[in-house]
Amino acid sequence: MPRFKMIVEYDGTPYVGWQRQENGPSVQGALEKAILSLTGETVSIRGAGRTDSGVHARGQVVHADLSRAWQPYKLRNALNAHLALAGEAVCVLEAESVTDEFDARFSARKRHYLYRIISRPSRLAIEANRAWWVSKPLDHEAMHEAAQQLVGHHDFTTFRSVHCQASSPVRTLDRLDVSRSGDLIEIRASAQSFLHNQIRSFAGTLKMAGEGKMTPADVRAALDARNRAACGPVAPPEGLYFMQVDYGDDG
Repeated sequence: MPRFKMIVEYDGTPYVGWQRQENGPSVQGALEKAILSLTGETVSIRGAGRTDSGVHARGQVVHADLSRAWQPYKLRNALNAHLALAGEAVCVLEAESVTDEFDARFSARKRHYLYRIISRPSRLAIEANRAWWVSKPLDHEAMHEAAQQLVGHHDFTTFRSVHCQASSPVRTLDRLDVSRSGDLIEIRASAQSFLHNQIRSFAGTLKMAGEGKMTPADVRAALDARNRAACGPVAPPEGLYFMQVDYGDDG
């Protein structure tokens, strides 16, 4: 069967998360319903990463096996028409034909995420559900310095959810940068894979560093503690964006 790779954008606000669930609408379910509506085929699609309820994506990657060899641009446009008709907050940005060896999840070499904080006294109007509003001033340079304590190959037990199903807490974090433009603070993270709630745990801890409540040494000590209690509060989901996935020559 022809396999198609698609890059997908979505607003995570109305969904229980990426993964199909019984307790509410999911992004995966929205795409599978659109495919069923378009082709009459019941398919199970695979995504490059599972995002939680309220988390957004600008570059989620999925693959689907269909019986028809669609022209990719026609598949993209047709799926977007069905998604729009169903009122879904999901859009297919790109589609392409790939080999059977390509797997959206297991072929991924690196994943890139963005966490957005808006630090200002006034609450958010336009950016509501699009960023974490922090009313107190934050020192982004202190946040960046603290973030560098987390880059590298570590046991990230402190920064993963107690419900994380990964077999090991050890990961290699390639990048964790903090920058600022006006009221907007951006935290950018890159790694081959992440643990459940890892980036939101980073963001909550780095906020404390920005408030002067944690030093870089404190952040390093929290990492070395390998204890969830040493982590700052988990940041809310609305600030997190799944931005991009890197692949090798097969995709």
